[in-house]
Amino acid sequence: MSFLDFLYPRVPLGKWASDFIDWFGNVFGWLLDGFSWLMQTTYQLLFNILAFPKFLVDNGTIADSSVLRALLIFVMILIFAGIAWLAANWKVALFTVLGFYAIWALDQWENSMSTLALVIVAVVVALVLALPLGVLASKSQTVSTILKPILDFMQAMPALAYLVPAIVMFSVGIVPGAFATIIFAMPPGVRLTELAIRQVDGEKVEAGQAFGATSTHILFKIQLPLAMATIMAGINQVIMLALSMVVLAGMAGSGGLGGEVVGAISRLNVGIGVEAGLAVVILAVFLDRMTAGLGQKTPLERAKRAAA
Repeated sequence: MSFLDFLYPRVPLGKWASDFIDWFGNVFGWLLDGFSWLMQTTYQLLFNILAFPKFLVDNGTIADSSVLRALLIFVMILIFAGIAWLAANWKVALFTVLGFYAIWALDQWENSMSTLALVIVAVVVALVLALPLGVLASKSQTVSTILKPILDFMQAMPALAYLVPAIVMFSVGIVPGAFATIIFAMPPGVRLTELAIRQVDGEKVEAGQAFGATSTHILFKIQLPLAMATIMAGINQVIMLALSMVVLAGMAGSGGLGGEVVGAISRLNVGIGVEAGLAVVILAVFLDRMTAGLGQKTPLERAKRAAA
């Protein structure tokens, strides 16, 4: 080892990471296969539901009639609008009708439903992991201290960097996009869940303890209801990050609107890029207003409005 090598050492971190990925794939191949099957199956089922006119035509259940397909898509738009009305208000429902009609008019319906299905699958898995971790971190300072640098790393890592190990482990397709999206979108869910529970008024917790409530009852009957507005803000951030990452995941072959954007870049097709980008914006606003509306329906927010 020369003096210059000592002054300017080359740490083979990349090789270590590559070796670790290879080792993990060899040892836990069964786990990767199970995750791949779960993601692919869940995504396909959800996509068939969201884009059921296409599914019915492909399966030969109905004839490939443009009129019938248009009618079924309009029914789906009304269903989305009804969900938006229940979750938020009539204004969001009206935007949903106009926005989703625009997506249909831009011929991006199937691509948008593919992206929406992938977002839903990734967000559900991310929240299943993030919410319990946030609760655990709020209860244990040790867990919180361990999680903070990991979450910092997950948030600071460039989004596209997640696609490289994901493609190595799962090849191209839906699964690497879902995997990268889950990792990228998790941190806000963990952080805001921990913050929300820690900000619950200690006097209310002490009152529950004084009445003999167990720690489980205090968590589910006092802390979580009072913290739900902030937790919903975290869920909103998870959804927005997932949607942004799903578009980038088009580079991994996940298709949908991300695939359209990547294809537009490769062909320098401005028109397709603008149409797919506008569809992404409409989906983002729809999901944002939906989660914001649900956040306003939490017990604490309803009590504040009643007291006003």
